[in-house]
Amino acid sequence: MTCKELPSLRIGNIEANPPIIQGGMGVRVSMAGLASAVANEGCIGVIASVGIDFPKKSDIKHRYVDAGGEAFRAEIRRARGLTKGLIGVNIMYAISNYEKFAAIAVEEGVDLIISGAGMPINLPKFLNGKDVKLLPIVSSARAFRLICEFWKKDYDKLPDAVVVEGVKAGGHLGFSYKEVLNDKAPTLEQIVTEVIEVANAYDPPIPVVAAGGIFDGKDIARFLKLGASGVQMASRFVCTHECDVHENFKQAWINAKTKDDLTIIKSPVGMPGRVIKSKFVDRIINGETIPFKCTYKCLKNCDPKKIPYCIAEVLTNAAEGDLDAGFAFAGENAYRCNEIVSVKSLIAELKNETLAYL
Repeated sequence: MTCKELPSLRIGNIEANPPIIQGGMGVRVSMAGLASAVANEGCIGVIASVGIDFPKKSDIKHRYVDAGGEAFRAEIRRARGLTKGLIGVNIMYAISNYEKFAAIAVEEGVDLIISGAGMPINLPKFLNGKDVKLLPIVSSARAFRLICEFWKKDYDKLPDAVVVEGVKAGGHLGFSYKEVLNDKAPTLEQIVTEVIEVANAYDPPIPVVAAGGIFDGKDIARFLKLGASGVQMASRFVCTHECDVHENFKQAWINAKTKDDLTIIKSPVGMPGRVIKSKFVDRIINGETIPFKCTYKCLKNCDPKKIPYCIAEVLTNAAEGDLDAGFAFAGENAYRCNEIVSVKSLIAELKNETLAYL
């Protein structure tokens, strides 16, 4: 027997149905265009803050740390002008202007802030009494437990929900290079089950959102049955008309036909990352150094004197359509995307598939 209605993702006093959060994809992949289109379908649209203020080639003197986040503020406002639905932002803890961006997000009244790429232990301090939901991204129950303990002790605050990201996600991964390469990382099912156990110990229980490799309604239904309150999906939204990235970037996904068209690289930021193979990727895997001049220190732990190439520059090139000088981050199932569709039709398809499997 199939379910007639999908359960909603409830995070405090906000509700999304279908229970899908569109994952935040930097650099300039998920911006106001995509986020608002997703929000208009009842899900939660997310703007990725990282890379919004990176300089374009024509503006190389622009300093990232001096940007003031005005492009980020403008993007939030643009999304608000395009939808009355739920808009969130993704702010990487690893970026050097993390605190500035968190403050701007609260000032602009986003519905939620999602934060990973490190332990966002001080995120609640930016709330200033505002009702903005806070969702840390974790890859283990231990990390989630620690965040809960820190937030409760220092701010008398618990996460409003938690995003649990597994090893099949795109971009930088919260596991060691060896774990990913040797297939030793725990499965998303394992991590979600362990995090749910921690989340259910609180009253009320903290909603758990599964992320990383979730591709279709069958996947969504599986995690809802496992006890997750919803899912976060990113890869499926790249190949939509509304996705803000250059068409060449989308075409790289369409051109990927099998799992072998993706690979794991060692990122200059010290984390493994999943990308679509290309001649440029071959160059960096073979140890080639790509000369660059850093005019902005965008990541806290980056030492421009020691890294072989600037990942900010590489990702900006890709976002602008130059895949000969950049690469596309992608989830493990990216090769399964074979056409560019509208956000509306994609979410309708996901909803129908999920209902069929529940």
